[in-house]
Amino acid sequence: MEKPASVSEGHRLLRIETAAGQSLPGQFINIRVSKQNDPFLRRPFSIFSHEGGIITTVVKIVGKGTLMLADSEPGEIDLLGPLGNGFSIRKNSKVLIVGGGVGNTPLYFLAKKLAESECDATFLYGARSRKFIYLADLFLKAVKRFIITTDDGSEGKKGPVTAIAASLLENERFDMIYACGPAAMMKTMALLAQGTPIEVSVENYFGCGIGLCYGCAVETADGTKRACMDGPVFNGAMVNWDTMPD
Repeated sequence: MEKPASVSEGHRLLRIETAAGQSLPGQFINIRVSKQNDPFLRRPFSIFSHEGGIITTVVKIVGKGTLMLADSEPGEIDLLGPLGNGFSIRKNSKVLIVGGGVGNTPLYFLAKKLAESECDATFLYGARSRKFIYLADLFLKAVKRFIITTDDGSEGKKGPVTAIAASLLENERFDMIYACGPAAMMKTMALLAQGTPIEVSVENYFGCGIGLCYGCAVETADGTKRACMDGPVFNGAMVNWDTMPD
């Protein structure tokens, strides 16, 4: 593992050399952040990219565990992955990708794969403000149309990313919608889809990360699912959004 690099306020880019098999967009890695028993549980992170034996992720500092990881020195790291189910990759399709905050992380990997499949992708990158935007230049290169939105208007279009998505969906037809971000954002996107297929990557709290604890349960039209095993990518139209944690 290389020393994490700051990419925006409160966000670090983590590059890890690994012999793990190739990942799929939407899968995640589960990292033990300390060699001690505190914190005890591993922390899950979406895969930003996986190329040439290097897995990259973006760490958002939200508590003790992620702060310890963000401040780590180069060296070995205890990692499980790739884990979970990823996004489906369309071919020769017009797609809309909608991300919010750190939820943009797995969508870069997805955008790259969709480009390889000759998809016409529009990427809506939502953030609270300019200071929280990370690696925008890479996202810009990955898609044909890239639009930044910020809640405070400090960068790009002002307003929630869902408002811009609603405007696009009123005027254009897409073959597929992909989304990752806060539950409220993804719920809105599922409502806006109105019959257009939509896949979402949920950000539930993962306890074990391997399906044993059911701490990441997601209520769907097909019953209770485990985000770490059955997801984290789900059919957005099947999720019971009223039961999803914020």
